[in-house]
Amino acid sequence: MNKSVPLSFLLFMSLATAEERRVNYDESKVGNDPLPALLTAQDGSAVTTAKQWTSKRRAEVLELFRSHVFGHNPAVDPTVKVELQATTDDALGGKAVRKLLHVTLPAAPKWPGMDIMLHLPKAASGTVPVIVGLNFQGNHAVTQETDVPLSTRWMRPGKTKGSVENDRSTELSRGAESSRWPLSMIVERGYAIATIYYGDIEPDHVDGWKDGLRAAISAAGASTEWKPDDWGAIGAWAFGVSRALDALAQDKAIDATRAAVIGHSRLGKTSLWAGAQDERFSLVISNNSGEGGAALARRDFGETTKIITKAFPHWFCGRYSSYAEPNTAKLPVDAHMLIALAAPRGIHVASAVEDTWADPKGEFLSAREAGVVYELFGKKGVGVTEQPGVNQPVGSQIRYHIRNGIHDVTDYDWQQYLNFADDLWKK
Repeated sequence: MNKSVPLSFLLFMSLATAEERRVNYDESKVGNDPLPALLTAQDGSAVTTAKQWTSKRRAEVLELFRSHVFGHNPAVDPTVKVELQATTDDALGGKAVRKLLHVTLPAAPKWPGMDIMLHLPKAASGTVPVIVGLNFQGNHAVTQETDVPLSTRWMRPGKTKGSVENDRSTELSRGAESSRWPLSMIVERGYAIATIYYGDIEPDHVDGWKDGLRAAISAAGASTEWKPDDWGAIGAWAFGVSRALDALAQDKAIDATRAAVIGHSRLGKTSLWAGAQDERFSLVISNNSGEGGAALARRDFGETTKIITKAFPHWFCGRYSSYAEPNTAKLPVDAHMLIALAAPRGIHVASAVEDTWADPKGEFLSAREAGVVYELFGKKGVGVTEQPGVNQPVGSQIRYHIRNGIHDVTDYDWQQYLNFADDLWKK
């Protein structure tokens, strides 16, 4: 059954709105602290080859993010159990085969599991690449198809017509998020698309972990006392994305060696972290991920470490809040290092002109600075030193674009991601 939205969630949202009034949007006032060196190992030695990155430096950077930003996942058997709940052969007007899968973790029997909605291109003659991503409002909100069941899990406050807090799980919300998921476009391009409601993994509020995967995995359950470097919600959501790939890899129609992870906003942070940890994702997509994602924290532009850890402390490990302003310069990592963890795989960072809260320039700069790692592998990064013009995608193995509009995912964004996937997997 649906659970009501806790007061703590509403209070945190109000806090974020209040903090937004006091942020810096002036480029002349951005922070100028030097970025942590990507190609200097912790023992001071220079990293000059791909082998040195792969065998030593990459593990150091990954551990720094685990210890200071996203936290460590607990040791748990990741084996999944997959149940096929329904198959439809004429989805999307006959363009797709749709499968509804329920995935559980036998090692965590108290977790109710997650539902995957998978659309496969019906015209495909062989195995197909798959794009995996979490959604905000339930699988039923991703599609207009009326035979997709409504989610019965916790929902954030709704924005649809009516005053019911949980109206995101009523018929009013069916298809509400479909503009962000152009399913027909994706399958027509020859890709499978799989999406999961992020609330299936963990409800998105400060006490949501008690009803989610983290409590189910922890021996102490809802009484767990988290250490400063234990995982937060982003860590749990990223873990869930990897378990979804485990499940999808069991489908004979899927080529799991050609898998992408995509996310928008907080789920863009999640896709970056999932892609950093799980190298099976050969394409990582960050859409408007901002602070704690692709934007450089040291710039102090738009949302900051202080704002995000006050408003959403549950997303990160407890230690991350200690790097709030004025201590951001002491953070041993920054976003360019998170992007570099995808090397030498493909990664696409996207911004929007009106999404100043997410610091579009900071997102570009981190993508640019990550290029030095790609060069070790003989790969090219964004290929330019200055942020490109609007609707002018740039880059090779690291792609970047900034489009017109607001904090959202649009058809234009998807066209760029599919073009990149074509270049990686089909050409």
